[in-house]
Amino acid sequence: MARILALDFGTKRTGVAVTDELKMIASGLTTVETPKLISFLEDYFSKEKVELVLVGEPKQRDGAVSQSEEFIQEFLKKFAEKFPQMKVERVDERFTSKMAVQTMIDSGLKKKQRRNKALVDEISATIILQSYLY
Repeated sequence: MARILALDFGTKRTGVAVTDELKMIASGLTTVETPKLISFLEDYFSKEKVELVLVGEPKQRDGAVSQSEEFIQEFLKKFAEKFPQMKVERVDERFTSKMAVQTMIDSGLKKKQRRNKALVDEISATIILQSYLY
């Protein structure tokens, strides 16, 4: 059985979430500094079987492409060169950061903890993955 991995790509850091082997539960895995993302994925893929990578697709409210899309396209090109056999799908990630912050509030995290951008990115990746599974 293989997992599904989701990425909330950012220019500084990227949130990573993964399913269990039965693809039923989405869990936050970590946050990785984006320049180290390919090497992180290489290491992860060598240890875990992954059949699909989901990459968030940031859009404006009106559906237009976000400015960060050019950086994601650059990453996707490098990813395809490094992992040509890996299947990649894009998932609309509108409002995932706001939903992540709300999740942190609902779970009782203090304001100082909610300022942790790495945690927001990890939760956002989990939300992307959950939306795909549903």
